[in-house]
Amino acid sequence: MKRALLFVLALAACQDEVAQNTDPLALTPETIGHFCQMNLLEHEGPKGQVHLEGLPGAPLFFSQVSDTVAYLRLPEQTHKVLAIYVSDMGAEGATWQEPGAANWIDATTAHYVVGGDLPGGMGAPEIAPFAELADAQAFAAEHGGNVMGLKDIPDSAVIAPMPEAGGDDDYSRRLKALSDKTGG
Repeated sequence: MKRALLFVLALAACQDEVAQNTDPLALTPETIGHFCQMNLLEHEGPKGQVHLEGLPGAPLFFSQVSDTVAYLRLPEQTHKVLAIYVSDMGAEGATWQEPGAANWIDATTAHYVVGGDLPGGMGAPEIAPFAELADAQAFAAEHGGNVMGLKDIPDSAVIAPMPEAGGDDDYSRRLKALSDKTGG
């Protein structure tokens, strides 16, 4: 009988779930972007992090807010999302060149400027997040774009094509050079 009682208690203890810590983590020199596998502190513009169920203490970091939103919309994303944070570009000391390492805000309540003129960490069009609506509006007045909530961001702003500089982007130049070498 004692053994059975101990077994039941042990089994009950195994079922106690420990709450996963989903507090935002500050960027460090070791913080690597999920998609680009590059150090995030080396790139300008706002960043994102996503905490997934079953991955305690190891959020996925993103070099751009648009990458963060794209990840959340991917059909391959299978883990339950517990928390999403983005850089607050209206935080004291935050600049586009140095957006801050610990000024995270809840992505679901942030105000986003979509369609502004500043590129993100990987050089693509970027979405700028702000904790305060007034900061987002001021940014949009200076840099263009529209202020909206997370769910209102169109897919076209998340995975937007890279603008071509005079129609002659790097891919086109390399393709032309290869064609010239092969006589094509």
